[in-house]
Amino acid sequence: MILNTMHSTGTRTNMRSTCWGNALAIMALLSPTVWCFSPSSSIPQRIGFVSSEKATQHAMSTATMEMAKKSRPNPVVVSEEAEALSHSETTMKLTPSYELFQILSAEEGGRTPETTSGNSHRDASILKHLNGGATDTLEGLQLSDYEDLGGTKKIKELPDPFKMVEKELQPFSDSIKELVSSDQPILSMAAKHFFEKRHGKRFRPTIVQLVAKAVAAAVPEQFATNGVRVTADLKKNGVNAGELLSKGDGAHDDESIFEKPGGVSGWQWSGASTVEVEGGIVTPENHMGSDVWRRQAQLGQIVEMIHVASLIHDDVLDEADTRRGGEAVHKLYSNKVAVLAGDYLLARASVLLARLENTAVVQIMATALESLVAGEIMQLKSPPESLLEMETYLRKSYYKTASLICYACRSTALLGGHAYGSTVATACEEFGFHLGLAYQIQDDILDFTAAASVLGKPALADMDLGLSTAPILYAAQEFPHLRPMVMRRFKNKGDKQAALECLYKSKVAMDKAKALARFHAQRAVDALLRLPESESRNALVRLTHAVVTRKK
Repeated sequence: MILNTMHSTGTRTNMRSTCWGNALAIMALLSPTVWCFSPSSSIPQRIGFVSSEKATQHAMSTATMEMAKKSRPNPVVVSEEAEALSHSETTMKLTPSYELFQILSAEEGGRTPETTSGNSHRDASILKHLNGGATDTLEGLQLSDYEDLGGTKKIKELPDPFKMVEKELQPFSDSIKELVSSDQPILSMAAKHFFEKRHGKRFRPTIVQLVAKAVAAAVPEQFATNGVRVTADLKKNGVNAGELLSKGDGAHDDESIFEKPGGVSGWQWSGASTVEVEGGIVTPENHMGSDVWRRQAQLGQIVEMIHVASLIHDDVLDEADTRRGGEAVHKLYSNKVAVLAGDYLLARASVLLARLENTAVVQIMATALESLVAGEIMQLKSPPESLLEMETYLRKSYYKTASLICYACRSTALLGGHAYGSTVATACEEFGFHLGLAYQIQDDILDFTAAASVLGKPALADMDLGLSTAPILYAAQEFPHLRPMVMRRFKNKGDKQAALECLYKSKVAMDKAKALARFHAQRAVDALLRLPESESRNALVRLTHAVVTRKK
């Protein structure tokens, strides 16, 4: 591994490529066969748990795919010939979350994405029925009914998300410090810096722990080869599997087909981990302390390692002085040590990820890491015209923030025994996608409204880097003379000041940005409400409310 310390703006792109390139190589080697991902196509090539007829029905037309690629090109470009070398007949390609779930409201020109394998199972009644038809006390919940968002309901009536997992996260910092230890004292101190001195929000580990508890309350769905879903609960209640199958295409009377989702394809195609607990199904009663719980908790640590590594690298690239209220790692040590520390964290995360023993999860999380790099490429190299587009901003926010959260949520469901295309796993990714975007938009709003001492990082940092976020983009819609400044990334003298004046003159820009954050927060809640009611699910609703009402 050869790393150079870069100081000038002109060398930033090379440094970012070096920082992340090593980690991507490690992640790609972890699992070369079962799932593959390609920017040349975003449609899964084979889904064992959905019938071929269903897959054909759900796939986008070639023309639609080509149009989507032209209008929203993937920042990571690989030739079809090179991509073909990493594929076989049984490999599968993930669809980016922004092609699965709505990224903009209809009022702003957003569209409902095509139905495909990653978003086809979104029927809210399925899991409620399996839960015995119990009444959901939060059915139809609207965040706007709650305090701080225009309503009068008390959000504190819902469980506190941080207190719910406080005991489980208590040893988090100590255990993760051990996991990133090195025999090189400087490297070890740099890698441990955030975990020893400042715990931060522990936002991502909290989400993973709560999602793990929430999916434990849902019975795993099972898929027949003709797309009919059967669950363990239905079988226990006397539903005849052969009879149910005869209603679909191609009847079967052999109930052994239901031993594994996808029939002959089995668990390896569904992505779900083999669950070794009493009864074969994770429940709230047997979840805590089980091997499933351990792996999900380990995933929370992995996600935090990846996140912290990205912060260390970002601070070097952006020449930031502070992070989480203290000095940035590269300021305490050097650029070289900081880059090495970030790479080391990613390498350790890769090793721990492989130990989860779920190939699908490894590939999903490897895609999350690739997405972080894609976000940096978009940030550095987007064409000037695209900088005015709200969808470009949201896609970049997806790559840099939401992707890690939504892929962690779906992976947590897989580790809990749920199939990739199940209602549970789909709801988890959709929740994480919208929550991550709401979080980033709110962060960008706070960049203009909160003081640096409150944020724990420099205020107006995005504008200093030439970046335009939601508030500025909405102001540019109102003030045409702001658009050239956005396109040239505020490089001319007086650009930043003029842009700020436009923003503070605007009567709608900040309100529109807040409305966009709340749109995504509500969509996150809608996805959560497809899961059976549980304390952990309701705590995630409260967490979503906190994301768009926080002041720091």
